[in-house]
Amino acid sequence: MFPVILQDFRAMTKRRILLGFMTLALLYIGYLVYLLVLSPKSNLQSIYLIPKDAVFVIESEKPVKSWKKIREGDAWSHLLKNNYFAELTSNIQQVDTVFSDQQRVFEFLDNRSLFISIHMISPKDYGVFYVLDLKRIAKLKLLKTYLNTLLNENYTLSKRQYHDHEILEIYDRQSKKTISLSFIKNQMIASYTHSLVEAAIDQYEEPVLGRNLNFIAINEKVGFENLFRLYVQYNHLDDYINAFSDRPGDWVDRISENFLFSGFHFDLDKNNTLTANGYTNISNTNESYLEALQKSGTAKRSIPNIAPKRTALYVSYGFDSFTRFYENFKQVQQVNPKQFEEYQIGIEKLEKFLKINIEEHFISWIGDEIALLQIESQITKGRNDMALVLKTDDIEKARINLGFILDQIRKKTPVKFKTVSYKQHEINFLSIKGFFKILLGNRFKELDKPYFTLVDDYVIFSNDPNTLKSIINDIIAKNTLSTSLDFKDFTKGFKKKSSLFVYSNVPVLYNNMYALADGKTKSQMRKNKDFIICFPQVGLQMTPEDDVFQSRLIIDYQNVDEVKTRVQFQETSVKGSAQNQEVNETIFRLRPIYPNDLTAKRFIKKYATGAVQFEVELKDGLKHGRYTAYYPDGSEKMTGRFRKDIQVGTWRYFDKDGKPLLRKKF
Repeated sequence: MFPVILQDFRAMTKRRILLGFMTLALLYIGYLVYLLVLSPKSNLQSIYLIPKDAVFVIESEKPVKSWKKIREGDAWSHLLKNNYFAELTSNIQQVDTVFSDQQRVFEFLDNRSLFISIHMISPKDYGVFYVLDLKRIAKLKLLKTYLNTLLNENYTLSKRQYHDHEILEIYDRQSKKTISLSFIKNQMIASYTHSLVEAAIDQYEEPVLGRNLNFIAINEKVGFENLFRLYVQYNHLDDYINAFSDRPGDWVDRISENFLFSGFHFDLDKNNTLTANGYTNISNTNESYLEALQKSGTAKRSIPNIAPKRTALYVSYGFDSFTRFYENFKQVQQVNPKQFEEYQIGIEKLEKFLKINIEEHFISWIGDEIALLQIESQITKGRNDMALVLKTDDIEKARINLGFILDQIRKKTPVKFKTVSYKQHEINFLSIKGFFKILLGNRFKELDKPYFTLVDDYVIFSNDPNTLKSIINDIIAKNTLSTSLDFKDFTKGFKKKSSLFVYSNVPVLYNNMYALADGKTKSQMRKNKDFIICFPQVGLQMTPEDDVFQSRLIIDYQNVDEVKTRVQFQETSVKGSAQNQEVNETIFRLRPIYPNDLTAKRFIKKYATGAVQFEVELKDGLKHGRYTAYYPDGSEKMTGRFRKDIQVGTWRYFDKDGKPLLRKKF
């Protein structure tokens, strides 16, 4: 009997123990459900923790998968071979090492938003800041509790207090660097720059960036798709650029002053082309043409029809009509009464002096696109060719009105420049100092007293008449962007219409920058050339949408060896391409000359020693009169005459002793 009772008691005890464990398990599960699902939310937004001086902010909802896609791409692998780029991304790579070491842990966290921001911490250095949204699992304190177990013998962990918040510091024995971490509500923050972690703690209750209305406007529009999202705060962009360039150019200041924020979501396709779609807003103190563009519609781009293939930079402004843009331009300026008064005074002085009407004689014939071109020079090493192109509604109306303006200039000024004909295209001289600056602001101030010519439906302006000649040569030879397969394939990724479109042929731009650089800069550029030109084409498009610009950025990546073999991107000789050079088939066949001053009476070219190589008389920029070539010792080599750029009469060629060797009659 007793054994039976004892057996029943044991069975009851086991059931009670089992029931107790089940009860505890259910209670624990219930606690977790409450904690992770039903408990009141007290979540903190990640953006509130990012210090206010962020230059860039990167956001990803699946950071591990996104980062894996980037680092496994050909472009990233190629760039890491460059010491300079590897140094720039060292902070990111260090975090990547931790990710790799603890891949399972971070894959568990992959559906949680990660923010990465870039901050200037000194004039020549930047720091990277990370914010990971742990969401409700933060309440379990798993990462904080088991952080010691996540680290191997290569790391040591220490702790310190900062304003009632605990900061964990993980020291890497191999790299000798320390990453600082802290947990604020549902967020984990980290940085190799401890001051950034401290700045986040200082400001999270009164955030600046996260409550900036201009940032919020862009953030709400960007959406939550694709690889990752990138935000740019232009107010601090100039500081970032200045850290890597001693001579960044005034374009950096213009960008920082004119724009507020951009936000893009990115995607990387199988061809390693990086595409970004997003939005950009402009500042209240922007140059008036930007706000005017926003109010003036869009236009289809057509200037590639006459822009040379060797164009390094093509900046296009499009609108429903230039008349509408100009009216908006004037209206926008009225917000600043002083600025508008100065503008009106400038226009009135110009009109009164020349007895012209700007709107009637100039504005009325401009069509729906204007563009600035920076072109690789085929004439002079160490300089860029710049041109302004205006598409016309009516080329004959443009011709008549420009002719009237020229007549008025001749009446009111001592300028005696005559029209020069070059390959059946007239080149004229618009001798009005600061004309385009007066008309359209500082963006066009570099065009001062320009020459111009009419080609098809376009009027082309340049400070150098030789630039116009070289453009005419390319148009005749059909060496334009519109005939470039590379350009046409690349621009398929953009809408045909835009307000602002920027395109760069990076290898050509590299050649331009290299020609202008000093010795030290040239040395650095040569070292990094392959890591620059591997992105041969870059394009940015902006179209108005409400009070912001819809923006699209495309960056093309190609194997650098392939880039070098493509005809469009080959380095060109400073003497010009085969299509634009006259080849010396005979001794009397001469190369063309490009006098900078079309009013000059003589053109002289010298040997490297300073001795005269040849001289020729000029008339209206054309060879007209006696031509004489010399040996280095100064003795005559060849003589003859030109008439309106054509060889005429009898030409003679001599040996060094002055004896006639050859003669030819033209």
